[in-house]
Amino acid sequence: MLDHLKQTDYGTPLRVSEKEVTLEIDGVSVSVPAGTSLMRAAVDAGVRVPKLCATDSLEPFGSCRLCLVEVEGRKGYPASCTTPAEAGMKVRTQSPKLQALRKGVMELYISDHPLDCLTCSANGNCELQDMAGVTGLREVRYGLDGANHFRGDSKPAIDNSNPYFSYDASKCIVCNRCVRACEETQGTFALTISGRGFESRVSPGQNQSFMDSECVSCGACVEACPTATLQEKSIINLGQPEHSTITTCAYCGVGCAFKAEMKGTEVVRMVPWKDGKANEGHACVKGRFAWGYATHKDRITTPMIRKSINDPWQEVSWDEAIGYAASEFRRIQAEHGRDSIGGITSSRCTNEETYLVQKLIRAAFGNNNVDTCARVCHSPTGYGLGQTYGTSAGTQTFKSVEKADVILVIGANPTDAHPVFGSRMKKRLREGAKLIVVDPRRIDLVQSPHISAQHHLQLKPGTNVAVISALAHVVVTEGLLDEAYIAERCDDKSFREWREFVARPENSPEAMSLVTGVPAEELRAAARLYATGNSEGVKTGRQVNAAIYYGLGVTEHAQGSTMVMGIANLAMATGNVGREGVGVNPLRGQNNVQGSCDMGSFPHELPGYRHISDSTTRTLFESAWGVTLNPEPGLRIPNMFDAAQQGTFLGLYCEGEDIVQSDPNTQHVTDSLKAMQCVVVQDIFLNETAKYAHVFLPGSSFLEKDGTFTNAERRISRVRRVMKPLAGYADWEVTQKLANALGYPMNYQHPEEIMQEIAALTPSFAGVSYEKIERLGSVQWPCNDHTDEAGTAIMHVDKFVRGKGRFIITQYVPTDEKVTRKFPLLLTTGRILSQYNVGAQTRRTENNQWHSEDRLEIHPHDAEERGIREDDWVGIQSRAGETVLRATVTERVAPGVVYTTFHFPESGANVITTDSSDWATNCPEYKVTAVNVSLVAQPALGAAESGTPAAHQSPWQRDYSEFNQAQLEHLQAAGQSA
Repeated sequence: MLDHLKQTDYGTPLRVSEKEVTLEIDGVSVSVPAGTSLMRAAVDAGVRVPKLCATDSLEPFGSCRLCLVEVEGRKGYPASCTTPAEAGMKVRTQSPKLQALRKGVMELYISDHPLDCLTCSANGNCELQDMAGVTGLREVRYGLDGANHFRGDSKPAIDNSNPYFSYDASKCIVCNRCVRACEETQGTFALTISGRGFESRVSPGQNQSFMDSECVSCGACVEACPTATLQEKSIINLGQPEHSTITTCAYCGVGCAFKAEMKGTEVVRMVPWKDGKANEGHACVKGRFAWGYATHKDRITTPMIRKSINDPWQEVSWDEAIGYAASEFRRIQAEHGRDSIGGITSSRCTNEETYLVQKLIRAAFGNNNVDTCARVCHSPTGYGLGQTYGTSAGTQTFKSVEKADVILVIGANPTDAHPVFGSRMKKRLREGAKLIVVDPRRIDLVQSPHISAQHHLQLKPGTNVAVISALAHVVVTEGLLDEAYIAERCDDKSFREWREFVARPENSPEAMSLVTGVPAEELRAAARLYATGNSEGVKTGRQVNAAIYYGLGVTEHAQGSTMVMGIANLAMATGNVGREGVGVNPLRGQNNVQGSCDMGSFPHELPGYRHISDSTTRTLFESAWGVTLNPEPGLRIPNMFDAAQQGTFLGLYCEGEDIVQSDPNTQHVTDSLKAMQCVVVQDIFLNETAKYAHVFLPGSSFLEKDGTFTNAERRISRVRRVMKPLAGYADWEVTQKLANALGYPMNYQHPEEIMQEIAALTPSFAGVSYEKIERLGSVQWPCNDHTDEAGTAIMHVDKFVRGKGRFIITQYVPTDEKVTRKFPLLLTTGRILSQYNVGAQTRRTENNQWHSEDRLEIHPHDAEERGIREDDWVGIQSRAGETVLRATVTERVAPGVVYTTFHFPESGANVITTDSSDWATNCPEYKVTAVNVSLVAQPALGAAESGTPAAHQSPWQRDYSEFNQAQLEHLQAAGQSA
């Protein structure tokens, strides 16, 4: 019954070698790559050697002594996990002597282990239990009456401090797997073995509880544990699952694969799938544990309508809600014109659902007023990489980082925002890769256990382009260009113009250091390291792989698109595009933000990034969809807001996005929504945007739908339904119902049919099918007749998509957000590990135990000047608005810079951010806001009040609190009237 829980474990990691060795195991000839352990070779020969300390996700350790084997011609009994296979070996895995040795070892283990198997939470899924059976252990002859760790006063208290798993040291066999998983897989080094000899036990931190230690709750230790020592509380409470389904995580853009392990229709736990190519069996606290929001009591499962946002909600049938929304949209268009309504697609929904929304807007609404959350995050990536390389996506797989010699991280915080990839990157850094970090904040990568950045370019917010120009200046003027690569792969005219531009003295590190605040010698050393692999700039003759990874700290600027093009220039100039270990890699924030862009969610592009004005492309879609498409690009999200306040845009269909909390200048957003006559929100919760809606259509979580997500490496993976939609319909079915009610027929029976249509109309998806994904696990676009069957792992291998790579001049232009006497500090924003985006999902989980409020980080110097101490309440004012947060005094930020997150709506982080945006794409400049920070009156000593104390809230926070309470009462009224 529990066989589904047990994947093949080869005991030691796969080795890659061009050389193979052939040996004999129990009379069976087997050939394996050189370096393969005898244990793994035995599995290939169909033999499983007993083991406890070994698992194929960790390097061999050789401590349990269960895996002993005999090798002909050799003395002793070597451990098969640590003994490499050699040509001609003859190995025996079973003999009377080996049986006796293994049984003796197991007897020692069990002599200090509770014999409560029938009531143990790991019963049926315990390796210790399995090995006792394999070795034939039938009795324990000693130890039960002597010293032990599981009876009476000797039994340690169970550590239940972590909300997701428990630590029962009485069941620990000190195999070290959890410690090694924390080191090798996660890279946090939060666990160790304390004590010596018989007193040895696993210890979080320095004999702390798990919650008080440096543990990040990724679950790697839980997954590695062969007993019930580390066990999910959901397993303790619900028992072992009885079936499982492979699906894809719905948090960040890494796209981790998971086994949703179930009892009936109830999820018992989410286990990272070891065959998932994006995560290879690893996870983070969000994907591993924070899935309970899917069945949270706040889920709304009945459609609702109302005439005004000041009215209580009224629960209605699906047909009535859909009919009302359709009639209102048609009324608005009849009165105000075809372009008076539009929609926003979701980066949390599947490719198929997103495709249907943009199709509905273009075909049923009859306009191109469609946009997506990528507008406010990675739209500059689309523009910048499209201009330089010809396609708007990352160039590499995540695994490619394992081949990098130098890693340049710009405006990204992988350990918090993309933690599974962050762990993979840290592993490569521990192996010797060099690291350059460009960030105004000292992120964990700058200095963490066993890793340290060679250079931290702690620039002033808003000066990214100045930094990239200075780095390029060094490459050009010090002869560090890859001339052969440029001559073969890049456009000569644009290169010569760019080279002349960046070589100018005004782009030198000495000139730009005055702008950026980064010392010129640091800029020069970093440029040399990126180009040559050493900070002296000495070319060694060996090809150096340098990879760039960047995040929203690049794109969310007034010069976001310029910076993306500057990054692309630098990579081309040094020959670092088109092979493993290099490339330009945007780290996408949401699970399907890449897919939402691929599916045609921008107002100027149809699926596959083809411009709406292109008549050939438009004719293709017109023929398939049976309509005439408008050749003119529609409104972007900021344009929709402006048009709403002008009275020309009055209806919005918003699926799975919370624009009120996530978009900048909150008061402008809410005023725009108030000006609209019909706002339709499709979501699983009454989010901040839904509080301004007239129609609420219940959405479905990732556990309730079928389809695909596309991650940051262009990997298309299946999302599989593990339980029925709580509201009765998946999101694609709701969109289809709305289209039909609007008079545009859709009649899909399953998301697979939608993907078939996408593939038929989109060249880069032409080879994508559910059958292929089922067979291969995932595919990467481009995937068609011109690529490998599984698509394209590395982009631009022989040539760029556009042909010749195009260099573009990137002139630094200072941001309009400048410090003044009134606003002397610069605010920048970001994320934290335990929370996700606007927090709608993670705030409804136990992740709040790590981060329950947004706080303002401020440097000790700036804090002292203002009389601010740790935990004080402070006011933050900008030209857009003001709010009040609690202060964290830290040297993570530089003097003159403050930092906060935006996970809690009552914080009002985006009340402060302004409408300044990227020149090419309107991506907001979240990362640079001039502010003033001042101490506000503190609450009375001993006052216990959650959130910002009422007496010390900003005017916006007071208004929000009142509005929010009114909306919750309107929601409650709907339930009472039902």
